[in-house]
Amino acid sequence: MARLAVNVDHVATVRQARGIDEPDPVLAAGIAELAGAEGIICHLREDRRHIQDRDLELLRQTIKTKLNLEMAAVDEMVDIAIKTKPDLVTLVPERREELTTEGGLDVLARKDQYAEAVKRLKDAGIQVSFFVDPDAAQIEAAKECGGNIVEIHTGHYSEARSEEEADQLFSQIGAAVNVADKLELKISAGHGLNYVNIKRFRDLHQIEEYSIGHSIVARAIYVGFERAVREMVKLVKDF
Repeated sequence: MARLAVNVDHVATVRQARGIDEPDPVLAAGIAELAGAEGIICHLREDRRHIQDRDLELLRQTIKTKLNLEMAAVDEMVDIAIKTKPDLVTLVPERREELTTEGGLDVLARKDQYAEAVKRLKDAGIQVSFFVDPDAAQIEAAKECGGNIVEIHTGHYSEARSEEEADQLFSQIGAAVNVADKLELKISAGHGLNYVNIKRFRDLHQIEEYSIGHSIVARAIYVGFERAVREMVKLVKDF
């Protein structure tokens, strides 16, 4: 049975669009937990475009399940993580000009930097996940750098424009899951997943957790946040 972790970044995006104090991602996180989510995710970006330091601090104080901090592997963020003590850090790529994360981390390109970040985080008692494309070499590099978990990037699959393309990209995800499983890594998946395209994952039992944000926030506009989370929890737990 898989778990759902809810990303509250997009709640903060709506708030920041007006520069006021609502909607509050911290309140949304509490509602998500009450609706059955077993984890909360937030991405503290270097440019602070949505989640703010205040949000992270309050989430750490109030989350009852598991707090997953997505962040770039830079000294500022590692320092913040060590101070805040999330349950899990997910290292992700970050470009200032992107609207959202566009792909997985190129672990191979900077293995020494990532290994050092992992060491500092794990020495502070924080588990580390790598957000990677469904690529065997990147998954193996994440393991070599000391990662406990890999989160498989599902964005390209989610954006497929045809059934044939979706089949091909999903096959790549399945192969990547098998690689991670053989390396004895814990496996999660996320990016672009919604109430329809997630159903294809039903038979990938090695995936323990799904990280979903935008589609839940989008559905919440029509049906409310608690119901939107409950509906996704039910889908995931049926796996």
